[in-house]
Amino acid sequence: MPSALISQPFVAQLDLAAVVKRIDYFDTEIKGFMLEVRPGSKCTYYFRYRDAMRKVRQVQLGKHPEAVVNDVRTKAHQLKNLVKEGGDPRHEILRVRSIPTFEEFVNDKYLPHAKVRKRSWGTDECVLRNHLLPRFGHLRLNRITRASIQAMQAEGHQSRYAAGTINRWVILLRFIFNCAIRWEVLPEGANPTRNIQQFEDNGARERFLDELEVGRLFEEIESNRNTQVGQVVKLLLLTGARKREALDARWENIDFERRLLTVPISKSGKPRHIPLSDGAVDLLRSLPREVDMPWVFFNPKTGKPPVSIFYAWDTMRRKAGIRDVRLHDLRHSYASFLVNQGRSLYEVQRLLGHADSKTTQRYAHLSPGALLDAANVVGGVIARSTGALGKSKQSPSGASS
Repeated sequence: MPSALISQPFVAQLDLAAVVKRIDYFDTEIKGFMLEVRPGSKCTYYFRYRDAMRKVRQVQLGKHPEAVVNDVRTKAHQLKNLVKEGGDPRHEILRVRSIPTFEEFVNDKYLPHAKVRKRSWGTDECVLRNHLLPRFGHLRLNRITRASIQAMQAEGHQSRYAAGTINRWVILLRFIFNCAIRWEVLPEGANPTRNIQQFEDNGARERFLDELEVGRLFEEIESNRNTQVGQVVKLLLLTGARKREALDARWENIDFERRLLTVPISKSGKPRHIPLSDGAVDLLRSLPREVDMPWVFFNPKTGKPPVSIFYAWDTMRRKAGIRDVRLHDLRHSYASFLVNQGRSLYEVQRLLGHADSKTTQRYAHLSPGALLDAANVVGGVIARSTGALGKSKQSPSGASS
């Protein structure tokens, strides 16, 4: 039987069209590794071995050209070591084949779990659908490698995705693989995201509106035909509410007498009570209410809260000249207005519903004017002090003492 170093160059130089009968090539380095060549350009990689009963067995490792030779060699080397340790490659192949694909695991295990346990599961589903499933969905979990994840990072960077966005892809992958390990779908240590370095996120920013921008935005809202989205935007800016807190608001959770909008389950998992200013109350009272419609904002076609308002918002912000402002930046702006008017961080924390004051600090923006006013306080104290000192050095007659 012919032997050769079964490698990419060797396979590439084979004249498959000239094959008239089956030829088995055995590798010169890995005992049991072989390539079977049949007429019709059919090439299949196998690993041949003797089991515990000394019977010759053979397992398929892949077919040319779908299988990469180097990957197949690695697999054959692993099976060779397994046989030395007393294992049976057939059992190993069956175990590997029982591992679900990434798409199967996500749809059958992860998303059902996330929908119950994570309020942000919709964000996970969006990232999975748009970025992770198209790349990894067809691969079994144990076939997703560190190199393939690093390649995703590199391609994302080349496609000009923000560093923070790419990092979120890796973070979600890491969490999903940790779930697979915790649920015993994969063995310990099988997380391919381990030791993958995230990109340095220099693009993180704190964007908030100034008064002129608010004026332009409200002018655009008044002229825009999508009145409902305009009302949502106004409510977000008047209350500092999160997007879904406003979109999922129900009339039964609004107490006009106590001037509160109650969020039954907030981001922290607990009820949250949002104080309603005069402007917010006036806005809510102006909204039309339909009989048997519990939602404050709803899609007329489905009778349910809007899933997304991005496209209408995108039109508004572009026409208002604030194309870089995100919906969540309205919450930033709410906090910045409070701080710039002298309200304490404790008050801002309570109004935003933060459990930790450290979270509030990122919203505590101060305008350059407010900072200058603060700096001038010290200057004023010094001026008064030096002025008083100068006067004390003069005698009642005006001469120096």
